[in-house]
Amino acid sequence: MRFLPGSVFAALCLLFFSCTTYATPNEAPLLSDCRIYAAPGYPGIKARCGTFERYLDPDDPGSTILQLNVAVVPALSLQPEPDPLVPIAGGPGGASVNFYAGYSQAFEKVRRNRDILLIDARGTGESELMSCDSVEDVLEGQMTIEETIEVTRECLDALPHDPRFFTTSVAVRDLEALREALGYPALNLYGSSYGTRVAQHYARLYPDKTRTVILDGVAPPQLALGPDIALEAQKALDNIFARCAEAVACNEAFPGLATRFAQLQEGLGMEPVEVQLAHPITGDLKTYTFSDMELAGALRLMSYSPTTIALMPLMIDEAIKGNYLPLTATFVAAAENMSDQLAIGMHNAVICTEDTPYWGDLDTEALKHTYIGPLMTESLEAMCSVWPTGIIDDGFHEPLATDKPVLLLSGSADPVTPPNFGDLAAVNLTNALHLTGVDMGHGLAPHGCVPDIIGKFVNDASFENVETECLERLFSMPFFLDFSGPAP
Repeated sequence: MRFLPGSVFAALCLLFFSCTTYATPNEAPLLSDCRIYAAPGYPGIKARCGTFERYLDPDDPGSTILQLNVAVVPALSLQPEPDPLVPIAGGPGGASVNFYAGYSQAFEKVRRNRDILLIDARGTGESELMSCDSVEDVLEGQMTIEETIEVTRECLDALPHDPRFFTTSVAVRDLEALREALGYPALNLYGSSYGTRVAQHYARLYPDKTRTVILDGVAPPQLALGPDIALEAQKALDNIFARCAEAVACNEAFPGLATRFAQLQEGLGMEPVEVQLAHPITGDLKTYTFSDMELAGALRLMSYSPTTIALMPLMIDEAIKGNYLPLTATFVAAAENMSDQLAIGMHNAVICTEDTPYWGDLDTEALKHTYIGPLMTESLEAMCSVWPTGIIDDGFHEPLATDKPVLLLSGSADPVTPPNFGDLAAVNLTNALHLTGVDMGHGLAPHGCVPDIIGKFVNDASFENVETECLERLFSMPFFLDFSGPAP
Protein backbone atom coordinates (compact mmCIF):
# COMPACT_ATOMS: atom_id res chain seq x y z
CA MET A 1 0.00 0.00 0.00
CA ARG A 2 1.25 3.48 -0.84
CA PHE A 3 0.66 6.22 1.71
CA LEU A 4 -0.41 9.66 0.54
CA PRO A 5 1.88 12.56 1.39
CA GLY A 6 0.64 14.57 4.36
CA SER A 7 -0.27 17.61 2.24
CA VAL A 8 -2.34 15.51 -0.17
CA PHE A 9 -4.10 13.78 2.73
CA ALA A 10 -4.93 17.14 4.29
CA ALA A 11 -6.33 18.43 0.99
CA LEU A 12 -8.52 15.35 0.54
CA CYS A 13 -9.81 15.77 4.09
CA LEU A 14 -10.80 19.34 3.40
CA LEU A 15 -12.49 18.43 0.11
CA PHE A 16 -14.25 15.17 0.80
CA PHE A 17 -14.13 14.10 4.42
CA SER A 18 -14.66 15.28 7.98
CA CYS A 19 -11.19 14.48 9.28
CA THR A 20 -9.75 14.75 12.79
CA THR A 21 -6.00 14.69 13.37
CA TYR A 22 -4.40 14.73 16.79
CA ALA A 23 -1.01 15.90 17.95
CA THR A 24 0.82 13.36 20.07
CA PRO A 25 2.79 14.31 23.20
CA ASN A 26 6.42 13.31 23.49
CA GLU A 27 6.89 9.95 25.18
CA ALA A 28 9.70 11.23 27.39
CA PRO A 29 11.29 14.64 27.92
CA LEU A 30 14.67 15.23 26.33
CA LEU A 31 16.87 16.50 29.14
CA SER A 32 19.78 18.88 28.64
CA ASP A 33 22.16 20.76 30.95
CA CYS A 34 20.61 23.72 32.75
CA ARG A 35 20.57 25.62 36.02
CA ILE A 36 17.56 25.98 38.28
CA TYR A 37 16.91 28.87 40.66
CA ALA A 38 14.85 29.64 43.74
CA ALA A 39 14.16 33.10 42.27
CA PRO A 40 15.90 35.61 40.00
CA GLY A 41 19.23 36.67 41.44
CA TYR A 42 19.71 33.54 43.54
CA PRO A 43 22.59 31.09 42.94
CA GLY A 44 21.79 28.39 40.40
CA ILE A 45 21.92 24.61 40.82
CA LYS A 46 23.15 22.36 38.02
CA ALA A 47 20.45 20.10 36.65
CA ARG A 48 19.13 18.43 33.53
CA CYS A 49 15.97 20.11 32.26
CA GLY A 50 13.34 19.38 29.66
CA THR A 51 9.71 19.63 28.69
CA PHE A 52 7.17 16.87 29.29
CA GLU A 53 4.07 17.04 27.13
CA ARG A 54 0.66 16.09 28.48
CA TYR A 55 -2.90 16.48 27.23
CA LEU A 56 -4.92 19.23 28.92
CA ASP A 57 -7.65 16.64 29.45
CA PRO A 58 -5.82 13.36 30.13
CA ASP A 59 -8.81 11.43 28.79
CA ASP A 60 -9.14 13.41 25.56
CA PRO A 61 -6.34 12.96 23.00
CA GLY A 62 -7.91 15.78 21.00
CA SER A 63 -7.30 18.35 23.75
CA THR A 64 -4.49 20.88 23.85
CA ILE A 65 -0.98 19.61 24.60
CA LEU A 66 0.57 21.22 27.67
CA GLN A 67 4.30 21.78 28.12
CA LEU A 68 5.32 20.81 31.65
CA ASN A 69 8.66 21.88 33.11
CA VAL A 70 10.83 19.00 34.34
CA ALA A 71 14.27 18.93 35.97
CA VAL A 72 16.50 16.17 37.29
CA VAL A 73 19.27 17.05 39.73
CA PRO A 74 21.63 14.08 39.37
CA ALA A 75 22.78 12.09 42.37
CA LEU A 76 26.33 12.67 43.59
CA SER A 77 27.05 8.94 43.40
CA LEU A 78 28.26 7.48 40.12
CA GLN A 79 26.02 4.48 40.83
CA PRO A 80 22.84 6.00 42.26
CA GLU A 81 19.87 4.09 43.57
CA PRO A 82 17.14 3.67 40.95
CA ASP A 83 14.36 5.50 42.82
CA PRO A 84 14.59 9.31 43.02
CA LEU A 85 13.29 11.74 45.61
CA VAL A 86 10.42 13.93 44.37
CA PRO A 87 10.01 17.20 46.33
CA ILE A 88 6.52 18.68 45.86
CA ALA A 89 5.86 22.35 46.62
CA GLY A 90 3.04 23.79 48.68
CA GLY A 91 0.57 26.52 47.95
CA PRO A 92 -1.44 25.30 46.20
CA GLY A 93 0.15 27.22 43.35
CA GLY A 94 3.85 26.91 44.19
CA ALA A 95 6.44 25.66 41.69
CA SER A 96 8.41 22.59 42.77
CA VAL A 97 11.56 23.49 40.80
CA ASN A 98 11.86 26.86 42.58
CA PHE A 99 10.93 25.27 45.89
CA TYR A 100 13.68 22.67 45.69
CA ALA A 101 16.26 25.26 44.61
CA GLY A 102 15.43 27.31 47.69
CA TYR A 103 15.64 24.38 50.13
CA SER A 104 18.13 22.08 48.41
CA GLN A 105 20.35 21.77 51.49
CA ALA A 106 17.53 19.93 53.25
CA PHE A 107 17.84 17.12 50.69
CA GLU A 108 21.62 16.87 50.18
CA LYS A 109 21.89 13.69 52.27
CA VAL A 110 19.34 12.08 49.95
CA ARG A 111 21.12 13.35 46.83
CA ARG A 112 24.27 11.50 47.79
CA ASN A 113 22.69 8.32 46.43
CA ARG A 114 19.57 9.41 44.55
CA ASP A 115 18.46 11.71 41.79
CA ILE A 116 16.12 14.55 42.66
CA LEU A 117 13.17 14.49 40.24
CA LEU A 118 11.25 17.75 39.86
CA ILE A 119 8.14 18.71 37.94
CA ASP A 120 6.33 22.02 38.12
CA ALA A 121 2.73 20.91 38.49
CA ARG A 122 0.56 22.01 35.59
CA GLY A 123 -0.42 25.64 36.08
CA THR A 124 2.65 26.56 38.18
CA GLY A 125 6.14 27.85 37.50
CA GLU A 126 7.11 27.15 33.92
CA SER A 127 4.36 24.58 33.36
CA GLU A 128 1.67 26.62 31.57
CA LEU A 129 1.44 29.19 34.36
CA MET A 130 -2.17 29.86 35.39
CA SER A 131 -2.02 33.23 37.10
CA CYS A 132 -3.67 36.65 37.07
CA ASP A 133 -2.27 40.02 38.09
CA SER A 134 -5.78 41.28 38.84
CA VAL A 135 -6.14 39.14 41.96
CA GLU A 136 -3.13 40.56 43.80
CA ASP A 137 -5.36 42.88 45.83
CA VAL A 138 -7.58 39.90 46.72
CA LEU A 139 -4.56 38.13 48.18
CA GLU A 140 -3.77 41.26 50.16
CA GLY A 141 -7.30 41.44 51.60
CA GLN A 142 -8.04 44.80 49.98
CA MET A 143 -11.26 44.03 48.08
CA THR A 144 -14.93 43.80 48.89
CA ILE A 145 -16.80 40.59 48.09
CA GLU A 146 -18.35 42.19 45.01
CA GLU A 147 -14.94 43.36 43.77
CA THR A 148 -13.49 39.92 44.44
CA ILE A 149 -16.14 38.26 42.27
CA GLU A 150 -15.57 40.79 39.50
CA VAL A 151 -11.80 40.31 39.35
CA THR A 152 -12.23 36.54 39.60
CA ARG A 153 -14.41 36.60 36.48
CA GLU A 154 -11.76 38.72 34.76
CA CYS A 155 -9.12 36.22 35.82
CA LEU A 156 -11.10 33.31 34.41
CA ASP A 157 -11.48 35.09 31.08
CA ALA A 158 -7.74 35.76 30.93
CA LEU A 159 -6.52 32.24 31.76
CA PRO A 160 -4.86 30.35 28.88
CA HIS A 161 -6.54 27.01 29.68
CA ASP A 162 -9.67 25.48 31.17
CA PRO A 163 -8.96 25.45 34.95
CA ARG A 164 -10.99 22.27 35.52
CA PHE A 165 -7.92 20.23 34.53
CA PHE A 166 -5.48 21.74 37.05
CA THR A 167 -6.39 19.85 40.20
CA THR A 168 -4.48 17.39 42.38
CA SER A 169 -6.19 14.39 40.78
CA VAL A 170 -4.75 15.38 37.40
CA ALA A 171 -1.34 16.41 38.72
CA VAL A 172 -0.62 12.98 40.20
CA ARG A 173 -1.36 11.38 36.83
CA ASP A 174 1.22 13.70 35.27
CA LEU A 175 3.77 12.63 37.88
CA GLU A 176 3.08 8.94 37.30
CA ALA A 177 3.36 9.39 33.54
CA LEU A 178 6.70 11.15 34.04
CA ARG A 179 8.00 8.35 36.29
CA GLU A 180 7.10 5.80 33.66
CA ALA A 181 8.55 7.87 30.81
CA LEU A 182 11.92 8.27 32.57
CA GLY A 183 12.04 4.64 33.61
CA TYR A 184 12.20 5.05 37.37
CA PRO A 185 10.79 1.91 39.08
CA ALA A 186 9.40 3.81 42.09
CA LEU A 187 9.42 7.21 43.78
CA ASN A 188 10.31 8.60 47.19
CA LEU A 189 7.88 11.45 47.81
CA TYR A 190 8.47 14.58 49.88
CA GLY A 191 5.52 16.95 50.17
CA SER A 192 5.49 20.34 51.86
CA SER A 193 2.17 21.81 53.04
CA TYR A 194 -0.26 21.41 50.10
CA GLY A 195 2.40 19.15 48.57
CA THR A 196 1.59 16.64 51.33
CA ARG A 197 -1.87 16.30 49.80
CA VAL A 198 -0.32 15.51 46.41
CA ALA A 199 2.08 12.97 47.94
CA GLN A 200 -0.71 11.20 49.84
CA HIS A 201 -2.94 10.99 46.78
CA TYR A 202 -0.12 9.66 44.61
CA ALA A 203 0.62 6.98 47.22
CA ARG A 204 -3.09 6.12 47.29
CA LEU A 205 -3.37 5.70 43.51
CA TYR A 206 0.06 4.18 42.85
CA PRO A 207 1.09 2.20 45.95
CA ASP A 208 3.35 -0.15 43.98
CA LYS A 209 5.29 2.82 42.62
CA THR A 210 5.72 4.47 46.03
CA ARG A 211 8.79 3.55 48.10
CA THR A 212 8.71 6.13 50.93
CA VAL A 213 6.65 9.23 51.80
CA ILE A 214 7.64 12.33 53.80
CA LEU A 215 4.86 14.72 54.81
CA ASP A 216 6.13 18.06 56.13
CA GLY A 217 3.45 20.42 57.47
CA VAL A 218 0.70 17.87 56.97
CA ALA A 219 -2.61 18.54 55.23
CA PRO A 220 -4.81 15.52 56.13
CA PRO A 221 -7.01 14.39 53.23
CA GLN A 222 -10.16 14.21 55.33
CA LEU A 223 -9.91 17.89 56.31
CA ALA A 224 -11.08 20.56 53.86
CA LEU A 225 -8.63 23.42 54.28
CA GLY A 226 -9.76 27.01 54.78
CA PRO A 227 -12.01 27.38 57.83
CA ASP A 228 -9.26 26.32 60.25
CA ILE A 229 -6.65 28.76 58.94
CA ALA A 230 -7.77 31.75 61.03
CA LEU A 231 -8.41 29.58 64.08
CA GLU A 232 -4.98 27.93 63.96
CA ALA A 233 -3.30 31.27 63.25
CA GLN A 234 -4.91 32.70 66.39
CA LYS A 235 -3.67 29.77 68.47
CA ALA A 236 -0.17 30.31 67.12
CA LEU A 237 -0.28 34.04 67.93
CA ASP A 238 -1.58 33.33 71.43
CA ASN A 239 1.33 30.91 71.89
CA ILE A 240 3.83 33.59 70.81
CA PHE A 241 2.36 36.06 73.31
CA ALA A 242 2.51 33.39 76.04
CA ARG A 243 6.15 32.59 75.25
CA CYS A 244 7.03 36.28 75.43
CA ALA A 245 5.25 36.65 78.76
CA GLU A 246 7.15 33.63 80.14
CA ALA A 247 10.54 34.94 78.94
CA VAL A 248 11.71 37.48 81.53
CA ALA A 249 13.55 39.77 79.10
CA CYS A 250 10.73 39.76 76.55
CA ASN A 251 8.08 40.41 79.17
CA GLU A 252 10.07 43.29 80.64
CA ALA A 253 10.59 44.84 77.21
CA PHE A 254 7.03 44.30 75.99
CA PRO A 255 4.67 43.96 78.99
CA GLY A 256 1.00 43.17 78.42
CA LEU A 257 1.66 42.54 74.74
CA ALA A 258 -1.53 40.58 74.01
CA THR A 259 -3.76 43.32 75.42
CA ARG A 260 -1.84 46.09 73.71
CA PHE A 261 -1.97 44.19 70.40
CA ALA A 262 -5.77 43.94 70.61
CA GLN A 263 -5.93 47.71 71.13
CA LEU A 264 -3.58 48.27 68.17
CA GLN A 265 -5.70 46.11 65.88
CA GLU A 266 -8.92 47.78 66.97
CA GLY A 267 -7.44 51.23 66.37
CA LEU A 268 -6.16 50.34 62.89
CA GLY A 269 -9.56 48.89 62.04
CA MET A 270 -11.23 52.20 62.85
CA GLU A 271 -8.54 54.48 61.47
CA PRO A 272 -5.87 53.08 59.09
CA VAL A 273 -2.58 54.95 58.80
CA GLU A 274 -0.61 56.10 55.76
CA VAL A 275 2.98 54.90 55.62
CA GLN A 276 5.66 56.07 53.19
CA LEU A 277 7.98 53.27 52.18
CA ALA A 278 10.47 52.48 49.42
CA HIS A 279 9.14 49.60 47.31
CA PRO A 280 11.21 46.47 48.15
CA ILE A 281 12.01 45.79 44.47
CA THR A 282 11.85 49.08 42.56
CA GLY A 283 13.01 51.34 45.37
CA ASP A 284 10.34 53.90 44.44
CA LEU A 285 8.92 55.82 47.39
CA LYS A 286 5.24 54.95 47.75
CA THR A 287 2.49 55.63 50.24
CA TYR A 288 0.76 52.53 51.62
CA THR A 289 -2.42 52.25 53.64
CA PHE A 290 -1.83 50.10 56.71
CA SER A 291 -4.99 48.85 58.40
CA ASP A 292 -5.96 45.92 60.61
CA MET A 293 -6.02 43.73 57.47
CA GLU A 294 -2.41 44.51 56.58
CA LEU A 295 -1.45 43.97 60.21
CA ALA A 296 -3.07 40.52 60.16
CA GLY A 297 -1.43 39.63 56.86
CA ALA A 298 2.04 40.60 58.04
CA LEU A 299 1.78 38.70 61.32
CA ARG A 300 0.30 35.58 59.77
CA LEU A 301 3.18 35.21 57.32
CA MET A 302 5.79 36.06 59.97
CA SER A 303 4.40 33.30 62.20
CA TYR A 304 5.41 30.63 59.65
CA SER A 305 9.11 30.68 60.63
CA PRO A 306 10.85 30.65 64.04
CA THR A 307 13.27 33.27 62.72
CA THR A 308 10.56 35.82 61.93
CA ILE A 309 8.52 34.81 64.99
CA ALA A 310 11.44 36.17 67.03
CA LEU A 311 10.79 39.64 65.59
CA MET A 312 7.04 39.76 66.13
CA PRO A 313 6.86 41.19 69.70
CA LEU A 314 9.34 43.93 68.79
CA MET A 315 7.53 44.88 65.58
CA ILE A 316 4.15 44.92 67.31
CA ASP A 317 5.58 47.11 70.07
CA GLU A 318 7.07 49.48 67.48
CA ALA A 319 3.66 49.82 65.80
CA ILE A 320 1.99 50.51 69.14
CA LYS A 321 4.50 53.34 69.62
CA GLY A 322 3.61 54.73 66.18
CA ASN A 323 6.41 53.22 64.04
CA TYR A 324 4.56 51.25 61.37
CA LEU A 325 7.48 50.98 58.96
CA PRO A 326 8.75 47.50 60.00
CA LEU A 327 5.35 45.82 59.76
CA THR A 328 4.39 47.69 56.58
CA ALA A 329 7.66 46.67 54.91
CA THR A 330 7.08 43.07 55.98
CA PHE A 331 3.57 43.06 54.57
CA VAL A 332 4.54 44.68 51.26
CA ALA A 333 7.46 42.29 50.74
CA ALA A 334 5.31 39.26 51.62
CA ALA A 335 2.47 40.33 49.32
CA GLU A 336 4.94 40.93 46.49
CA ASN A 337 6.48 37.50 47.04
CA MET A 338 3.09 35.79 47.21
CA SER A 339 1.81 37.32 43.99
CA ASP A 340 5.03 36.30 42.22
CA GLN A 341 5.19 32.74 43.52
CA LEU A 342 1.54 31.72 43.89
CA ALA A 343 -0.24 30.77 40.66
CA ILE A 344 -3.76 31.88 41.58
CA GLY A 345 -5.41 30.06 38.67
CA MET A 346 -4.02 26.72 39.80
CA HIS A 347 -4.63 27.67 43.45
CA ASN A 348 -8.30 28.33 42.80
CA ALA A 349 -8.67 25.20 40.68
CA VAL A 350 -7.58 23.16 43.70
CA ILE A 351 -9.34 25.08 46.47
CA CYS A 352 -12.65 25.45 44.61
CA THR A 353 -12.72 21.75 43.73
CA GLU A 354 -11.19 20.03 46.73
CA ASP A 355 -11.96 22.30 49.68
CA THR A 356 -14.74 24.91 49.63
CA PRO A 357 -17.45 22.46 48.44
CA TYR A 358 -16.74 20.40 51.60
CA TRP A 359 -16.71 23.19 54.20
CA GLY A 360 -20.22 22.76 55.48
CA ASP A 361 -21.52 25.39 57.91
CA LEU A 362 -18.79 27.78 59.05
CA ASP A 363 -18.51 28.95 62.65
CA THR A 364 -18.52 32.64 61.75
CA GLU A 365 -18.61 33.75 65.37
CA ALA A 366 -15.44 31.81 66.15
CA LEU A 367 -13.73 33.31 63.11
CA LYS A 368 -14.71 36.82 64.22
CA HIS A 369 -12.75 36.28 67.43
CA THR A 370 -9.50 35.68 65.57
CA TYR A 371 -7.06 38.37 64.46
CA ILE A 372 -7.57 37.33 60.82
CA GLY A 373 -11.35 37.24 61.07
CA PRO A 374 -13.74 35.75 58.47
CA LEU A 375 -12.32 37.75 55.53
CA MET A 376 -10.21 34.88 54.17
CA THR A 377 -13.05 32.37 54.06
CA GLU A 378 -15.42 35.01 52.67
CA SER A 379 -12.96 35.84 49.88
CA LEU A 380 -12.43 32.17 49.01
CA GLU A 381 -16.17 31.54 48.96
CA ALA A 382 -16.64 34.55 46.70
CA MET A 383 -13.96 33.40 44.25
CA CYS A 384 -15.24 29.84 44.23
CA SER A 385 -18.84 30.96 43.64
CA VAL A 386 -17.89 31.70 40.01
CA TRP A 387 -14.97 29.29 39.58
CA PRO A 388 -15.69 26.00 37.73
CA THR A 389 -15.34 22.77 39.69
CA GLY A 390 -12.61 20.53 38.32
CA ILE A 391 -11.69 16.85 38.35
CA ILE A 392 -11.58 15.08 41.70
CA ASP A 393 -11.10 11.33 42.17
CA ASP A 394 -13.42 9.10 44.17
CA GLY A 395 -12.13 8.59 47.70
CA PHE A 396 -9.99 11.72 47.49
CA HIS A 397 -10.87 12.84 51.03
CA GLU A 398 -10.32 9.48 52.67
CA PRO A 399 -7.22 9.20 54.88
CA LEU A 400 -4.37 7.36 53.22
CA ALA A 401 -4.21 3.70 54.24
CA THR A 402 -0.83 2.11 53.52
CA ASP A 403 1.94 0.02 55.01
CA LYS A 404 4.57 2.01 53.10
CA PRO A 405 6.97 3.87 55.42
CA VAL A 406 5.64 7.39 56.03
CA LEU A 407 7.52 10.08 57.96
CA LEU A 408 5.35 12.95 59.21
CA LEU A 409 6.94 16.23 60.31
CA SER A 410 5.22 19.00 62.27
CA GLY A 411 6.12 22.20 64.10
CA SER A 412 4.46 22.87 67.43
CA ALA A 413 4.13 26.57 66.51
CA ASP A 414 2.85 25.96 62.97
CA PRO A 415 0.02 28.47 62.32
CA VAL A 416 -1.58 26.55 59.45
CA THR A 417 -0.88 22.78 59.75
CA PRO A 418 -0.40 22.06 63.48
CA PRO A 419 0.72 18.67 64.84
CA ASN A 420 -2.82 17.37 65.30
CA PHE A 421 -3.22 17.56 61.51
CA GLY A 422 -0.38 15.04 61.26
CA ASP A 423 -2.18 12.80 63.75
CA LEU A 424 -5.31 12.93 61.57
CA ALA A 425 -3.35 11.95 58.48
CA ALA A 426 -1.68 9.05 60.32
CA VAL A 427 -4.90 7.38 61.44
CA ASN A 428 -4.70 4.57 58.84
CA LEU A 429 -0.91 4.47 58.40
CA THR A 430 0.53 1.23 59.75
CA ASN A 431 4.21 2.07 59.23
CA ALA A 432 4.54 5.71 60.23
CA LEU A 433 6.53 7.98 62.52
CA HIS A 434 5.31 11.47 63.47
CA LEU A 435 7.96 13.92 64.68
CA THR A 436 7.29 17.38 66.11
CA GLY A 437 9.78 20.22 66.46
CA VAL A 438 9.17 22.33 69.57
CA ASP A 439 8.52 26.01 68.76
CA MET A 440 9.11 25.29 65.07
CA GLY A 441 6.83 26.76 62.41
CA HIS A 442 5.60 25.64 59.00
CA GLY A 443 8.05 23.22 57.38
CA LEU A 444 10.61 21.29 59.40
CA ALA A 445 12.93 19.94 56.67
CA PRO A 446 15.60 22.70 56.66
CA HIS A 447 16.06 22.89 60.43
CA GLY A 448 18.77 21.39 62.60
CA CYS A 449 19.24 17.66 62.24
CA VAL A 450 16.08 17.10 60.19
CA PRO A 451 18.04 16.76 56.89
CA ASP A 452 19.96 13.90 58.55
CA ILE A 453 16.70 12.25 59.60
CA ILE A 454 15.31 12.61 56.08
CA GLY A 455 18.50 11.23 54.54
CA LYS A 456 18.61 8.19 56.79
CA PHE A 457 14.91 7.46 56.38
CA VAL A 458 14.96 7.60 52.58
CA ASN A 459 18.17 5.57 52.40
CA ASP A 460 16.83 2.73 54.57
CA ALA A 461 13.08 3.03 53.89
CA SER A 462 12.85 2.29 57.60
CA PHE A 463 12.76 4.03 60.99
CA GLU A 464 15.00 1.46 62.65
CA ASN A 465 18.21 3.52 62.52
CA VAL A 466 16.68 7.01 62.51
CA GLU A 467 18.01 9.03 65.45
CA THR A 468 15.35 11.48 66.64
CA GLU A 469 16.70 12.70 70.00
CA CYS A 470 18.49 15.48 68.13
CA LEU A 471 15.11 17.20 67.64
CA GLU A 472 15.36 18.27 71.27
CA ARG A 473 18.31 20.45 70.26
CA LEU A 474 16.50 22.32 67.47
CA PHE A 475 17.37 26.00 67.74
CA SER A 476 14.49 28.39 68.34
CA MET A 477 15.75 31.96 68.03
CA PRO A 478 15.16 34.09 71.16
CA PHE A 479 12.90 37.11 70.86
CA PHE A 480 14.50 40.34 69.61
CA LEU A 481 14.47 43.08 72.24
CA ASP A 482 15.62 45.66 69.71
CA PHE A 483 16.73 45.63 66.06
CA SER A 484 20.38 44.94 66.95
CA GLY A 485 19.62 41.26 67.53
CA PRO A 486 17.93 38.67 69.74
CA ALA A 487 18.22 38.53 73.48
CA PRO A 488 21.26 36.57 74.78
